[in-house]
Amino acid sequence: MTITHASFVTLPVSDQDRALRFYRDVLGLAVTADRDMPQGRWLQVAPEGAQTVFTLSGPGMGDFEPGSARGIMLVTTDVDADCARLAAAGIPVQGPDELPWGRMASFADPDGNGLMLLTEKEGF
Repeated sequence: MTITHASFVTLPVSDQDRALRFYRDVLGLAVTADRDMPQGRWLQVAPEGAQTVFTLSGPGMGDFEPGSARGIMLVTTDVDADCARLAAAGIPVQGPDELPWGRMASFADPDGNGLMLLTEKEGF
């Protein structure tokens, strides 16, 4: 096997414009692609410098159920500050909780896709 990295993770959404506002304006991700395709809009976002991007897959772009993605882990340098920013934006957050591998919190995007924030414990 010669796999080098994951190209993208599909996040099924019902409204790409609403999802874009959340991922870009609330989470601070950058738009890496925004193109009209025969099947629909190809919209991708990612943290600056990331190899793996998130495809915000709307209607017509595959047989995906909005809100069905789970377990998407986003690593942050300050989970507490990011949770405060999410709460200030009206996003319900569970945690953060202290775990053996770091401080972790969970939240959902506007469609209900499950996301987590993690500040990794040094040396873990």
